[in-house]
Amino acid sequence: MRLHFVFQEIWIGLRRNLTMTISLIITVAIAMALFGTGMLLKRQVDSSKSYWYDKVNVSIYLCSKNSSNTGCAKKDATEQQRQELTATLQDLPEVSAVEYESKEDAYERFQTLFSNTPGFIAATKEGDIPDSLRVRLKDPSKFTTVISAAENSPGVDQIVNERELLEKLFKILDGLQWAALFLALIQVFAAVLLVGNTVRLSAFNRRRETGIMRLVGASNMYIQLPFILEGAIAGLAGGLIAAVLLVGSKLLLIDTLQESLQFATQLTWTQVIGVIIFSIAVGVLLCAGASFLTLRRYLKI
Repeated sequence: MRLHFVFQEIWIGLRRNLTMTISLIITVAIAMALFGTGMLLKRQVDSSKSYWYDKVNVSIYLCSKNSSNTGCAKKDATEQQRQELTATLQDLPEVSAVEYESKEDAYERFQTLFSNTPGFIAATKEGDIPDSLRVRLKDPSKFTTVISAAENSPGVDQIVNERELLEKLFKILDGLQWAALFLALIQVFAAVLLVGNTVRLSAFNRRRETGIMRLVGASNMYIQLPFILEGAIAGLAGGLIAAVLLVGSKLLLIDTLQESLQFATQLTWTQVIGVIIFSIAVGVLLCAGASFLTLRRYLKI
């Protein structure tokens, strides 16, 4: 009988404040979708960092006829220059291995990496990417010694530290993540205000019923339970909508980034489901908690 009464009160509350409830559901859905998207981006960036930072190289591009570097004098690096530079690098204690990559191998690897962007491939001809030495470091953070040893060597066109390029990329992705979380925080604040207003209006509309319940000895928790569950149901509905939006984020945003930026690690559906479940739980607890605090602090029923 008590359970039937609680559900009856929940239905009455949701029906009387239908427009505010719909607004709350939409706000929670947007907030949890942004929150979940930020978490998905963070997981993608963290997994990519752990994978790539141990595999980055220092790429030393050798002089070629197409080089704009005046020190190259429009000439290819000689075999002797390449061998001397390789020997110098191999003697460094920070270096794990030195691999030579010809312009033919570089162009073939370029075609493989950017196979999804045919326009980019069409704009690049074989020979545009010069011969290079790819230096693998024992500790990727100790690249300054390698750069110092190679930058003034004859036959060197330019030196590229791949770790610095990756850090710039990951900073951009970190910025997207924090932007999503910041917008989610604003939406959460709006959801809390909506929950408070919805609960106040619902309690005001049912002040006669709650007054009678108090006169007959009903406990505070029994009186407050329908209002708290109203908030929890609205949070659950918003969380379910957010789950659909997060699936869309995985397919349209995360997977697109993975293909465009050539991430070696791909976000799994197990990770996405974990984020979805967590987002739904946060939405339910947020609305239920806001309802509880509103009733305790602002309403006397």
